[in-house]
Amino acid sequence: MPVSQAETIYGAFEETADRYPEKTAIIYLNETLAYAQLKAMVLKLAAALLRLGIAEGERVMLYLYNMPQTIIAWLALERLGAIVVPVAPVYGSQDLRYLINDAGIQTIVCMDSNFNYVNEIFPETPLKRAIITNMLDLVPWWKRLIARGFDRVPRGKVPSGPEIFAFKQLLADGRPAELPGFKGAGGARTALILYTGGTTGFPKGVPLAEGLFLYRVREWQRASRAAIPEGRGVTALSAPLYHIIGEMDAMAPLIVSGETLVMLPRVVLDALFDHIQRYRATTMFAVPALYRMMLEHDRLDSYDLSSLRYCGTGGDVLPPEVGVRWFKKFNTPLYQGYGTTEFCGAISMSYAEDGRPPEGCAGKILPQSKWKLVTPGTLEPAAPGEPGELLGTSPYAVKAYWNKPEETQDCFIQIEGETWYRTKDIVHIDPQDRLYYLDRSVDMIKHKGYRIAAAEIERVLQEHQAVLAACVVGIPDDKVGERIKAFVVLKTDTRGVSAYELTKWCRQRLAPYKTPHYIEFRDMLPKSKVGKMLRREMRDEERRKLSP
Repeated sequence: MPVSQAETIYGAFEETADRYPEKTAIIYLNETLAYAQLKAMVLKLAAALLRLGIAEGERVMLYLYNMPQTIIAWLALERLGAIVVPVAPVYGSQDLRYLINDAGIQTIVCMDSNFNYVNEIFPETPLKRAIITNMLDLVPWWKRLIARGFDRVPRGKVPSGPEIFAFKQLLADGRPAELPGFKGAGGARTALILYTGGTTGFPKGVPLAEGLFLYRVREWQRASRAAIPEGRGVTALSAPLYHIIGEMDAMAPLIVSGETLVMLPRVVLDALFDHIQRYRATTMFAVPALYRMMLEHDRLDSYDLSSLRYCGTGGDVLPPEVGVRWFKKFNTPLYQGYGTTEFCGAISMSYAEDGRPPEGCAGKILPQSKWKLVTPGTLEPAAPGEPGELLGTSPYAVKAYWNKPEETQDCFIQIEGETWYRTKDIVHIDPQDRLYYLDRSVDMIKHKGYRIAAAEIERVLQEHQAVLAACVVGIPDDKVGERIKAFVVLKTDTRGVSAYELTKWCRQRLAPYKTPHYIEFRDMLPKSKVGKMLRREMRDEERRKLSP
């Protein structure tokens, strides 16, 4: 049965672009793209990708920083009915190989500066083609010349070949007239796959339905409406587009309200401050660690950030003192939400219309979302008014991980014909449906808003020829949430292996934010009677050290 344009991601964007053709959609490196220009680029790229053979339902990886090219490729793939797979551009070849093979990727759009990783693993994957871009592809020639003259932009060498295509050339060659008429599916169609930490040590893909994404992104935008009238918002994007927070924050203005998105390829605080001041940004959403860094920056008072009206935060617990300091400094609250990638961003949000949230409150449960609190061990309903493990569902909810039947069975359950996601987080929900986060999933480490699987780091450490066993835990840290500590047992008669060597080993095989901050050598590690690693004992030991 056909659906209306508004029920599809690309259709919603096209309606917005047609409504506000002359309005600024994106600001990037002081260059502006109007909605009409953005739509034209999206259609040109979609036509070029169609000519390359990219079909409906194909999964295409975006291995990119926060740039207009990322948005253009994202929307072009939605126009074709393909599935977007954004991944962190800081991943090395080992992570990249796993993700490409897991998702069955044939086409990747990447930076010239990280193409060497793609090239390294090309023969070991299903890849058929790579589309290359760089940070300056869409800025005027004279800016590229100045940037290269001062050597300010990372560049990489890209060989030529029949499987390698230039993003800029594809834009130039695209012929929108060759595109078939748009017939979006909407609803349960998988629009994108985001990868998140897996408890088995491997990232797991979360397939997000088009209907769920649209519902969440519209609610994301509605949360700020009482503070910022519709159409007047300017969003300073401070979260990466491979993270669900970045996805929501970038797409809300572009496909819902026709507002302006200010993009930086990477977050550098002075640049972020300058862009907020220069373009009078009204909105941003970031992890608590970034707000703390902003407050502690020694040049903060050199900038005027008074235009900010809705500052959202999620991905980790907001320390009360950060919220208090922010309100005192800017006379506007930090609006906290709670969610996961599996919930497509949020199951609860703080709405500006409700005023300053109570301390510790992560907002109200979103309309159309359903929740249950259960006892973690038995999954029996928690006593009324008592905290419990949060289960959640909604229309077009995620029902399974991509290619992960064991983790799917562990994290998704059927109740009365509906699929519910087990967060394994302990929360309290009051009579007004306000959510208060109490405790995290025990084996996930939260560092700067990332959920990092301890098992993944342990696996990498144990691949070192000198390591017999490893145990990784999170150590509470006020600035970043948790820091990563590894306990390592070396093989008998091993000599000369240092913490520095193991840290370097991890850095070569893991994304930078997953590399252990501390490594401690032990003669043995605690295990249960059946041989299972007792991370809880190590975690409790470290927390006792921090107790006054």
